[in-house]
This record gives sequence, C-alpha cells and structure tokens, in this order.
Amino acid sequence: QVQRAESGGVLVQPGGSLRLSCAASGSSSDTYAIGWFRQVPGKAREGVSCISATDNTTYYGDSVKGRFSISRDYARNTFYLEMDTLRPDDTAVYYCATAPRCGRTDWWNYLGSWGAGTQVTVSS
Repeated sequence: QVQRAESGGVLVQPGGSLRLSCAASGSSSDTYAIGWFRQVPGKAREGVSCISATDNTTYYGDSVKGRFSISRDYARNTFYLEMDTLRPDDTAVYYCATAPRCGRTDWWNYLGSWGAGTQVTVSS
C-alpha cells in the first residue's frame, strides 16, 4: 500500500510563496491521480488541487486558482504544490492523497490514505 508524507509547510508572510512536497513510499511508480486538500479545525475539508493519472490534467479550487500549481516528478515519485501570493486564509494543514475521482465534483471526499500533513501558516 502506498504511503504518503507531506512536507514543506512553514510560517510565511502574506504575499509569500511556498512549495509543498508529497513523497510516496511502498510503490515503485506513482502513477495515480493525486490530490492536495487542506483542513482547518472546525471547518470542512477543502479540495485544493488534483492532477489526473492519465494525462496530468490539473484541477484547482476556486480560492486558489491562478495562485497555486500542482505537478508531479515521476523520477522522484514525488508531487508538489507550488503556492504563490499566499493569504492568511490559506493557513491550514495540507495533506496529499490518492484522488481517484480527481476532476469530479467533491473529489476531495473520495481519497486514499494520507500522511500526517504539513502546517502552512500565513501571517505577518
């Protein structure tokens, strides 16, 4: 079973940038659809972005369109989430997981296992 580990979250000022990483273990080749979602205590899970398995089509939530970018590195078996123009409301714990329904409505409610997450805090 593929296990995932998220990293890269830190405290950053508004307007700053970050790159999150999602490393996979337990699989020699990660060709699955992958999604990033975020969670704030007391709020519903929010689907941030996902990338399809077949043709690497990318999808983004409305709140991050034009600011975030998802990508995959096959050689490193790693996925990335590039985040630019960060805002305080991007503060959350970010997780990655297999997302077999990437591209469909509420794909973030149909996920494989995820790691411990990585905390992103946007604050001055």
